[in-house]
Amino acid sequence: MTSIKTRRVKSQELFTEAQTLIPGGVNSPVRAFKSIDGSPIFFKKAKGAYLWDEDDNRYIDFVGSWGPMILGHADADVECALKLALESGTSFGAPTRLENEMAAEVIKLVPSIEMVRMVNSGTEAVMAAIRLARAYTTQRNPKQTKIIKFRGCYHGHADALLVQAGSGVATLGLPDSPGVTASAVQDTILATYNDTDELEKIFKQYPGEISAIITEPVIGNAGCILPEPGFLEFLREICTKNNALLIFDEVMTGFRVALGGAQARFNVQPDITTLGKVIGAGLPVGAYGASKEIMSLVAPAGAMYQAGTLSGNPLAMTAGLTCLRKIQSPEFYQDLEKKTLYLIEGMKAVANERSIPLQVSSCGAMFGFFFSDKPVRNYEDTKYVDMNKFRNFYLAMLDHGVYFAPSAFEAGFMSAAHSYEDLDQVLKNFGQVLTKL
Repeated sequence: MTSIKTRRVKSQELFTEAQTLIPGGVNSPVRAFKSIDGSPIFFKKAKGAYLWDEDDNRYIDFVGSWGPMILGHADADVECALKLALESGTSFGAPTRLENEMAAEVIKLVPSIEMVRMVNSGTEAVMAAIRLARAYTTQRNPKQTKIIKFRGCYHGHADALLVQAGSGVATLGLPDSPGVTASAVQDTILATYNDTDELEKIFKQYPGEISAIITEPVIGNAGCILPEPGFLEFLREICTKNNALLIFDEVMTGFRVALGGAQARFNVQPDITTLGKVIGAGLPVGAYGASKEIMSLVAPAGAMYQAGTLSGNPLAMTAGLTCLRKIQSPEFYQDLEKKTLYLIEGMKAVANERSIPLQVSSCGAMFGFFFSDKPVRNYEDTKYVDMNKFRNFYLAMLDHGVYFAPSAFEAGFMSAAHSYEDLDQVLKNFGQVLTKL
């Protein structure tokens, strides 16, 4: 049988052309396959749990467009709703009924949100959330402007947060980005995820100056790293104690680890929440929300300015609403989590049989794994990951038609469309690949 590797001719041709037209040949760095010394695959079609590339090779997909495709690709109900919406136009730049319906749905499902503003991306949502936090805290204390972020947490490419940001930054080996000035990050303080002692020291070092802590409640941009018991509760307590705000970046975990996001799963309420991915069902979207008191500061209700030409776009609202209503069906999340555990526990068992060190983790319908003999509890621990082994594993799995994220520092995603037959095939391939590593 001819391997998939020898049948990716069109992808290679397209990538060669793309490098003359687009920086690095891709429109987002992690797509470039640099960390695994490969060439990116150009896809042309997706359905359910599968992707097809330009050479008609089929792959079982665990990237899911980096998280949004919780229903699977090209869901019939989402497609039908979008076709109907298209007949009424693609964008109005004016209020629509759909925006009200989306806002009401998000408010109903996410515990901490009483009002919400729609934007166009996760990066945009986080930028606004940081600005909103500072607008709120500086009302009573003009010096309360500093933001604490955790190493390895990626919150989009805004200058102030592009510091030791995991994901594509880690994959490329860049500690931060050229063009980010010292002044842009002077109010950003780095901390270690799952380290409560360090946070206490930071608050003592900067009394009355911390505006907010921002975190991925489950890190998804340095693999899949879970909060240790009590860590998120500690964040809530220390922020409350110091009159600072807690921001949960749930762009990835929102509607992915539970219906109400990580805050519902762990029963910890942030002050501000950012959302994206699943709420657009594959279309560009983002959102940020909070209590009515905090959101009253957002223009035009308040003075904190934020705007967007395509915010609340009717196509994104249509796709997102259809998705959010569908995932509320009984046992949707229980079924997703069972499949996720089936895969990740199966991978661990296969690795153990071959005496290959493998750390695995999962939360709801997201998961991660590291070729390491040491547990990974924060970004600092990822330095022990065997990158050479991951690279060889990744390329071999591609040749078996299994598509994971092309980086050791990204989470994987399960969808409702994945079948146990798919998962059994992946585990069979996994065993074959590990035997040869």
